[in-house]
Amino acid sequence: MAEKKSKKVETAKASSKADEFRTKSTDELTDQVAKLKKEQFNLRFQKANGQLEKTARIRAVRRDIARIETILAEQRRKAG
Repeated sequence: MAEKKSKKVETAKASSKADEFRTKSTDELTDQVAKLKKEQFNLRFQKANGQLEKTARIRAVRRDIARIETILAEQRRKAG
């Protein structure tokens, strides 16, 4: 029973992050994606050089980019 509750909490975190992105304008989201892609590049570079300590950050950044791009696509569909 406790396992199911923890899964619900995890999905609540993800949706709250998506909801946070939904409150931002298209320009802000585009800027955020650009910033995250720069960070992703730097993380890949650090990984290649063996300097990356927090390897989970790569996955988190990649997922944030995907979330924002999904929301941007939703906004385009609504507008168009």
